[in-house]
Amino acid sequence: MEARLIIEVVIGMLIAAIVGGIAYRVGRQQAKDEGAVLRAQAEKALSEAQAKARQILIEAKDEILREREAFEKEIKERRAELQREEDRLKRRREELEQLRERNEKRERQLNQRQSQLDKREAEIEKLQREKLAALEQRLQEVANMTREQAREELLNAVRESARQDMARIIREVEAEARETAEQRARRLIVETMQRIATEVVAERAVTVVELPSEEAKGRIIGRNGRNVQTFEQIAGVDIIVDDTPEAVTISCFDPVRREIARRALEALVRDGRIHPSRIEKALEDARRDVERIMSEEGERAANEAGVHGLPSEIIKTLGRLKYRTSYGQNQLYHAVETAKIAGLLASELKADVKVCKTAGLLHDIGKALDRESEGTHVQLGVELLRRYNINPKVIHCVEAHHHDVPQETIEAVIVEIADAISGSRPGARRETLESYMQRVRQLEEIARSFKGVAEAYAIQAGRELRVIVKPEALDDLACIQLSRDIARRIEETMEYPGQIKVTVVRETRAIEYAK
Repeated sequence: MEARLIIEVVIGMLIAAIVGGIAYRVGRQQAKDEGAVLRAQAEKALSEAQAKARQILIEAKDEILREREAFEKEIKERRAELQREEDRLKRRREELEQLRERNEKRERQLNQRQSQLDKREAEIEKLQREKLAALEQRLQEVANMTREQAREELLNAVRESARQDMARIIREVEAEARETAEQRARRLIVETMQRIATEVVAERAVTVVELPSEEAKGRIIGRNGRNVQTFEQIAGVDIIVDDTPEAVTISCFDPVRREIARRALEALVRDGRIHPSRIEKALEDARRDVERIMSEEGERAANEAGVHGLPSEIIKTLGRLKYRTSYGQNQLYHAVETAKIAGLLASELKADVKVCKTAGLLHDIGKALDRESEGTHVQLGVELLRRYNINPKVIHCVEAHHHDVPQETIEAVIVEIADAISGSRPGARRETLESYMQRVRQLEEIARSFKGVAEAYAIQAGRELRVIVKPEALDDLACIQLSRDIARRIEETMEYPGQIKVTVVRETRAIEYAK
């Protein structure tokens, strides 16, 4: 019994061991199958990742090639641009070399001419001494004069001869100097002005505002004129409502106030609601808009003129010149034009281009303040520039451009010339008929006030004064001196844009009648 029980236990253990072994093998096989599936999935994911990596690598290579081509193209363009710049500089050097050679040649010619003049003067002195000796001997022999009498007679003759020779030599030297000096000055001015083109403007003291209908005039006037009176008091302008259809006129000599009033009135007409409180708000909005525009215009003008680094307050004040005119010429355009001309002249004359440009742009900045403060525009401009620590060289140019102080630098002279070119070029400025006629009459009266003048005519729109003298009263040398005296009198007593040419004409006529 016990042996049987033992056998059954052993058999059970064997069966359990067999079943466990079978189960182990079955589980191991399943694990192998699952591992194969996972390996297949991993290999597939790996192959997909490798394919994606290869695609990314190809795209990256293409992008690198495109970037490289663009870079090479940019390098090629920059090399071409540098080559063009180098060619331009080479041509410029050649032109400067040619100009230097011409100047040296002209200087040699002038030196040669001076030597000839010195030689001729020595010959004239020698000839005069010989004539003096011969005349003295002849007078003593023929006229039986005393030595003192002969000496006085000879001195008078020699004095008259020397006077005529002096007038001729002066004319020759002046003509030669004028030919050489004016030729270069004319070339510089023409080359400078050739690159400058500015529109012609007209000075106005009124602005016309167009209205959508005649009914808008009634809303502008308001009950018992309340609206228009409020508008005029706050804006500081005059509103003229006349018979002009669908328009009213704003009158004011301050262009900034006139512009603010125009913008405010147009805004009120568009809105349709016109009453005192609304008028006040519209004027305030328009004032802010105009202040912004002036600041933007000042910045634009500085950039256009090539002047940078100015304080913001200087820029704002400069922008106020947009609404300021002088003889019809807009002062902001005039400032930019003067800066460009001054810069070009300075580059030709080897002066400080930056100082000339800055001074040209700011030379009339005081005109933006002369309606608010007392003093000339030069004084106001200099005070403003000193307040913001502007370069003293620039301040000197501004202070000297109307000869308030002596001009001590070549830059100051260049700024004055540029200002005169911009102001006196054809079409830059205009004058009223009354002031024009007054200037012409004054020119003729100045010329007629001198002794020996027969007639005087102002021609070329008052830019030339033609003076005809009595030939028996003045000789050639006196005519030269007369032209200088008249020009000096005009400079001292008159104000005018640009320059006035004084031409003195002396002619001798011999008349005889055949009977």
